[in-house]
Amino acid sequence: MLLSPLGPVARAGQDASRPRVSFEFFPPKSDEAEASLWKAVTRLAPLKPDFVSVTYGAGGSTRERTHRTVQRILAETDLTPAAHLTCVEASRDEVDAVIDGYRDAGVRHIVALRGDPPGGAGLGGAYVPRADGYANATELAAAVARRGDFEISVGCYPEGHPESPSSVHDIHVLKAKVDAGATRAISQFFFDIDAFLRFRDRVRAAGLSVPIIPGIMPVSNFAGLKRMCGSCGTAIPDWLAAHFDGLDDDPETRKLIAASVAAEMCARLQEEGFADFHFYTLNRADLVYAICRVLGVREQRAEA
Repeated sequence: MLLSPLGPVARAGQDASRPRVSFEFFPPKSDEAEASLWKAVTRLAPLKPDFVSVTYGAGGSTRERTHRTVQRILAETDLTPAAHLTCVEASRDEVDAVIDGYRDAGVRHIVALRGDPPGGAGLGGAYVPRADGYANATELAAAVARRGDFEISVGCYPEGHPESPSSVHDIHVLKAKVDAGATRAISQFFFDIDAFLRFRDRVRAAGLSVPIIPGIMPVSNFAGLKRMCGSCGTAIPDWLAAHFDGLDDDPETRKLIAASVAAEMCARLQEEGFADFHFYTLNRADLVYAICRVLGVREQRAEA
């Protein structure tokens, strides 16, 4: 069996040439948004992703929407949900209760993230943990590991976490998460592949063999992309900005460019040995579906 920097390329019975994919969704805020989400889930489900993750925000209402979405995925689909969990604005007892609730519902994969600072500060804002809460993603991952037999995914940041003082610190934090029980690292989305590969090399040089899953964001709204990149520290290369220049009133061409850029990124990463890709779908299926088709990820129909 071929090996990638992530581990085995294929599971038993799986086509070794077919990449493994996973999809990230966010919980809907309205009936209309829920219909849009389930349209995307229905379109992408036949691609048989390795798992689908559902994001989790601060505040009770957002968390309840996450729980309902995960429960519906479990009840109505054959997909494997990975439930996000954060420790922002929650006590240890509250977080532990959520972990236990996920375990009892049949969830076996948790994405453990510290979460954004409260109050709309966003990444890079001032974060102060609750005195009775978990301080960071490392403590959160350890709590998940203590309370059940979970796969534990954590975040990693190829271009540096906005609050990190150095790339060395980023690697130390990732190592601490792995030591706490993390079994996989999913990267922040990026467009600078060389920066991502340098990060991969630093992780491996530090002796960490945990799978690193590239996070792919196929975005056709360039103005929205700039806002997201500004908050999380992802660099927008000049070549990418040039691709979208002058297309503010041409959404169809922007979609074609977004799909092409993401597919080319995945193709280069495949050349570097990567066989797993995590797509940030923004609850839309069209671009991700097209990219998966280009990668050879197609509907898995039951044999007659």
